[in-house]
Amino acid sequence: MNAKLSVFILSLFLPSLCHSQIADLVFVNGNLWTVDANRPTGEGVAVLGDKILAVGTTSEMKKYVGSATKVIDLKGRRMLPGFIDNHTHFMTGGFQLQSVDLRFTKSEKEFAAMIGERAAKRPGKWITGGDWDHDNWPGGNLPTKELVDVLTPQTPVFVNRYDGHMALANSYVLKLAGIDKNTPDPQGGTIVRDKNTGEATGVLKDAAMSFVYRHVPDPSTEEMMEAARLALAEARKYGVTSIQDVSSAADVRVYQMLRDRGDLTARFHCRLPLSQWEHLAALGIRVPFGDHSIRVGSMKEFVDGSLGSSTALFYEPYTSDPATKGLAMDVVGDGSLARWGKAADLAGLQLSIHAIGDSGNSIALDLFESIAKLNPAWDRRFRIEHAQHIAPKDFKRFASLGVIASVQPYHAIDDGRWAEKRIGHERCKTTYPFRSFLDQGATLSFGSDWTVGPLNPLLGVYAAVTRRTTDGANPNGWFPEQKITVQEAIKAYTMSNAYAVFEEQEKGSITPGKLADLIVLSDDILAMDPAKIESVNVEMTVLGGKVVYTANQR
Repeated sequence: MNAKLSVFILSLFLPSLCHSQIADLVFVNGNLWTVDANRPTGEGVAVLGDKILAVGTTSEMKKYVGSATKVIDLKGRRMLPGFIDNHTHFMTGGFQLQSVDLRFTKSEKEFAAMIGERAAKRPGKWITGGDWDHDNWPGGNLPTKELVDVLTPQTPVFVNRYDGHMALANSYVLKLAGIDKNTPDPQGGTIVRDKNTGEATGVLKDAAMSFVYRHVPDPSTEEMMEAARLALAEARKYGVTSIQDVSSAADVRVYQMLRDRGDLTARFHCRLPLSQWEHLAALGIRVPFGDHSIRVGSMKEFVDGSLGSSTALFYEPYTSDPATKGLAMDVVGDGSLARWGKAADLAGLQLSIHAIGDSGNSIALDLFESIAKLNPAWDRRFRIEHAQHIAPKDFKRFASLGVIASVQPYHAIDDGRWAEKRIGHERCKTTYPFRSFLDQGATLSFGSDWTVGPLNPLLGVYAAVTRRTTDGANPNGWFPEQKITVQEAIKAYTMSNAYAVFEEQEKGSITPGKLADLIVLSDDILAMDPAKIESVNVEMTVLGGKVVYTANQR
């Protein structure tokens, strides 16, 4: 090849080579914690398209600035990778934003009054959601249908406790569902009854709620779209750029529609019910299936209920109710969980199993252990969702089996108000055991369980590093030996969550080549008193190189 031809060919490539080094967006004068062990700190980020082009000092960023480059001066503020939430009920969150909010009612009277007000405004329309917490009320008694019947004679009411494992139905709904004193408890569920009369009080636990769910009308597509938009606005405000959602097929369709319209401002990894594993397997879907916006391939199932509803499954009886050890879900008793789990794993689908009580977690670990022995090895990344109360013998099994502890740290400071009343002091030593998981070598990932807990990840970080219960009773931390560091909490909300859904090569850290999902904080959570982290705000959220939220937007 002669010299002139070589120069000509090189000239064809030089413009594109030069252009590739000019960024669309550059951040400078920042204080970065990248969660990348190879370069944990920096001052600036260059973004090209939806990817990170470079990370470095402010002076190093200058070479990526061209005439069309947008430059944002961070003015010393802390930048982190976008938060990833490991467990949400996202559409439920959107609908709850439209519904009556009973979470912080302080008495049965206030609870009833709010439902009555809602019924008066929308007579005859279903009242659902609510997220009540009877532990906030004097006496801590469960609500009864009598509280609301006189206010809602022709309005169906079915409002759930904030953990989603029990709900109150008024008499209108009980009649609609055919529930009376002679209705037997379903397997994996409880109809709470009056101790004197045997009549249903209106509270239904776990599987018993299905008697009512079949009567609740499905929302329209437009109603679902509106709920999703409201939920996405919450995510943007709190710097949540990726969601690992407990989804239905209808939810996934809504996310697709929003993506097609350019309105999907978070990335979704959707967990579908394990009972539907065959539908995905028949299509040849293996985890992770999809694109940067929406993925599927993880399957969700329940072992037990919740601590607040006294349906989490323990080895020993509840201190508060010695007559029960909790509830194993019907799929455990009839063998479906084991059958579905083994078959789904063989098909290359990821298992995400809800387990809260110590016995419930052991059942999930037993299942995983049997699957690992029976099925061919692959990078399966088993998950236990919540993993709240762990028998000491089981910590090492999380690590040895490669089971991800998919926990929600805010539960520790919320449930810590009353957990010892439910199960006693001794069992609470290994409750929400963040430090123990890390020390035993398990992968710890964080999320919210929204709407059970608040979507804001900074409240989760605050909970994990302080363990200060929301009632102010534990200023030095509830079981403080289980605290972790701010850096560890950030990693659990970023890189560990990316790993938990096979996405660690594309997100979770501020690293060249990864998606440009970034957030800017109002204060430096790595330098401040951890007790003040709960007041920190997200000032900017960036998704794929596009600024989707700033604190001053309206």
